[in-house]
Amino acid sequence: MYIRCWGSRGSLPVSGPEFNKYGGDTTCMEIRSKKGDLIIIDAGSGIRGLGRSLAGKKVKNCNMLFTHAHLDHIMGFPFFNPVFMKGTTITIHGCSFNLPSYREILKGLMEAPYFPVDLDTVPARLTFKNPCAQPFTIGAISIQPIFLSHPNGGLGFRFEEDGSSFVFLTDNELDFPHPGGLSFDDYASFARGADLLIHDAEFSPEDYKHNRSWGHSLFTDAVRLGIKAKAKRLGLFHLNKERTDAQVDAIVKQSKTLIKKHNSSMQCCAVGASFEITV
Repeated sequence: MYIRCWGSRGSLPVSGPEFNKYGGDTTCMEIRSKKGDLIIIDAGSGIRGLGRSLAGKKVKNCNMLFTHAHLDHIMGFPFFNPVFMKGTTITIHGCSFNLPSYREILKGLMEAPYFPVDLDTVPARLTFKNPCAQPFTIGAISIQPIFLSHPNGGLGFRFEEDGSSFVFLTDNELDFPHPGGLSFDDYASFARGADLLIHDAEFSPEDYKHNRSWGHSLFTDAVRLGIKAKAKRLGLFHLNKERTDAQVDAIVKQSKTLIKKHNSSMQCCAVGASFEITV
């Protein structure tokens, strides 16, 4: 599997020289199978850059998975070029929980007074599926969803292809049990042996004193999870919108110290807009 990040900020896009290294766009991930199957996770502002890339390559089939419908994870959808390309098919997978369907969610995002083009008039062919916790496949990749501990609910995913595994758990609060969320041990079991685990790491211990129950994790808890799961690599994700590149680097350094203290061989980095890897 080829994995690339197009946006990893939480809550709101940011810009400025202090955010150049990790980028300022909100959540969007690209996954490619060995046979070229395309999977997109979330449509934060980062999907705009991905859309330009796909339009240039004239990609005609996209599979889009939504973790949840908070604004920073859907705001880029109206600016995703393939939506406006005739002959393109976009299959959208998302669990709407107690909210309207994703068709209604995206339609609401693209109607007056918020946007000038109605979802029902776009040239692309859109189809909608509602996997929730049921496993499914896209091409050569098998996908297992898991419920997240997050306000209003959310889905994480484990992707597997030819013995390789990638686990994506953003917007997941490991130290607070939101309705529908699971335990720390459950998430460790889900991520067991992953070649790459990307997990929400928005808060420092100082931040968390004021933001507990907001739906995001301490970076130290993300590290603990990776160690317990015996993941080979940990990517720190959902970077706080106020966190500068230098501050993110400091968190990575602290994370590596903690990993070493626990005699773990797990590799660790912060996931930014230039992050790409093949597992």
